[in-house]
Amino acid sequence: MTHRTTFARPAAGLAATALVGASLWAAGPASAETEVPRPDSFTSAYTVMATPDGIIDTEGNPAEGQPGATGTFDLMVNADTEVICYDITLDGVTGEYESPAKTATHIHLAPAGEGGPPRIAFPNPEGDGTRTASGCLQGPFTTGLEDEETGEDTGEGFTLADLEADPTSYSADTHTADYAAGAVRGQLQQVPVGGIDTGMGGGATDAGEATGAGTTAVAAGGAALVVGVLGAWLLRRRAAGV
Repeated sequence: MTHRTTFARPAAGLAATALVGASLWAAGPASAETEVPRPDSFTSAYTVMATPDGIIDTEGNPAEGQPGATGTFDLMVNADTEVICYDITLDGVTGEYESPAKTATHIHLAPAGEGGPPRIAFPNPEGDGTRTASGCLQGPFTTGLEDEETGEDTGEGFTLADLEADPTSYSADTHTADYAAGAVRGQLQQVPVGGIDTGMGGGATDAGEATGAGTTAVAAGGAALVVGVLGAWLLRRRAAGV
């Protein structure tokens, strides 16, 4: 059964958050990405270990994260079909979500030590204590924020091929009312798909032969996938009864 998570409505008090380093972006029209079943193949995979350290506001200044909080973002990408699957776990993140975007949990185009606009807005993780969210979204992606220079949504024109071309320039985070710049944040780190390092979106047809096609899909079935981040993904989903 496909696990589906709907986008939460933005929390009240967005105007207050918008005043905290949000001068670069204004609220724009919000629309939901298409929620889709998990695909049979992926072109790349990433993990994020998010902590309170390294929070940067949208003006590029260091900001305080939530002490003791942590987050894990496991991301599987099929750039050929513009699908990203996510498994997000937040521990110690408390209080109401708050962001001028349509959700408060994002991928930003933001290298380490820098701020940057959101490119993907995920459903906010929910739960008592540990908060989780899992599912798959298909682009085109929108964030609900409007770039003041172009007038376009900050997700406009973004593709998963862009992410695959330079994953270390992207970060993931979540925002709350008490930690508007981010409760936790971390940079994307590429991990193997199917036990074989795909290398910037490349694929491999089997354990011994790599393809030359930059985004050739790697078969995602079978026991070979129960390794690394995908193994953790599957175990969590099974524990949740998905």
